[in-house]
Amino acid sequence: MPLFQRQIIAALLLCCLAFAARGETLRLVTDAWAPYVYAEDGQVTGLDYDVSREVLRRLGIDLELEFLPWKRCLLALEQGHADGILGIFHLPEREASMLFVEEPLSEVELVLFYARNRPYPYRRLEDLRDLVIGISPGYWYNDEAFRTSTLFSREEAPTHEANLGKLIRHRVDLVVNDRRAGRYLSAQLGLLDRVDYNRKALGHDRMYLALRHDPKLAQLAENFAAELRRFKREPAYAELQQHYANPRDTKP
Repeated sequence: MPLFQRQIIAALLLCCLAFAARGETLRLVTDAWAPYVYAEDGQVTGLDYDVSREVLRRLGIDLELEFLPWKRCLLALEQGHADGILGIFHLPEREASMLFVEEPLSEVELVLFYARNRPYPYRRLEDLRDLVIGISPGYWYNDEAFRTSTLFSREEAPTHEANLGKLIRHRVDLVVNDRRAGRYLSAQLGLLDRVDYNRKALGHDRMYLALRHDPKLAQLAENFAAELRRFKREPAYAELQQHYANPRDTKP
């Protein structure tokens, strides 16, 4: 191989290894979504956060996280103000603007929550006719039939907390959220006795770490995926899953 080509390859490898070699900080943004990532008593915590921080620690990288509304998270990555987004669904149309780590951080189960004193059973889409469904702006719902249906109307709320507040006040009939996240939020707000969810899921999806397109971040994405796969085989990963499984057990 000519010397010039070897020099180019060496330069690219050095660039790709820059994060680990210099102990740099990865600047991520996200929207709080307990129990995956959220703040408690002024400290960032959550399943996806703890997993990502441990994987990055093993790679010699510090994690810096900023909470933003979801649409601002997407904008921050697009404008280069952040290195990546922690906890995002992998959509083909997003691949042009971000690089997804191949190994998912977590799996989510989207369900419909209802007020216990006004339940709306859900078994098929027809059951939602003429209802008002609370949704979160900018969030992706992977069930195409639900996403495009005109049987019901959708009403956005600025936060997940606001959605549950509207639900118990009967301002919306149902609220769509991840099962684990919705139950955890209900516990935080003291609403577990007032809110329940339909056991039939709308769909299942996975949450990923997505990085901006950059040579050194491309190598980091590969290293992160490999280390995450290793971590998932360890008892420590199973312990984290168990810790965040029950909303009543998340505080000491």
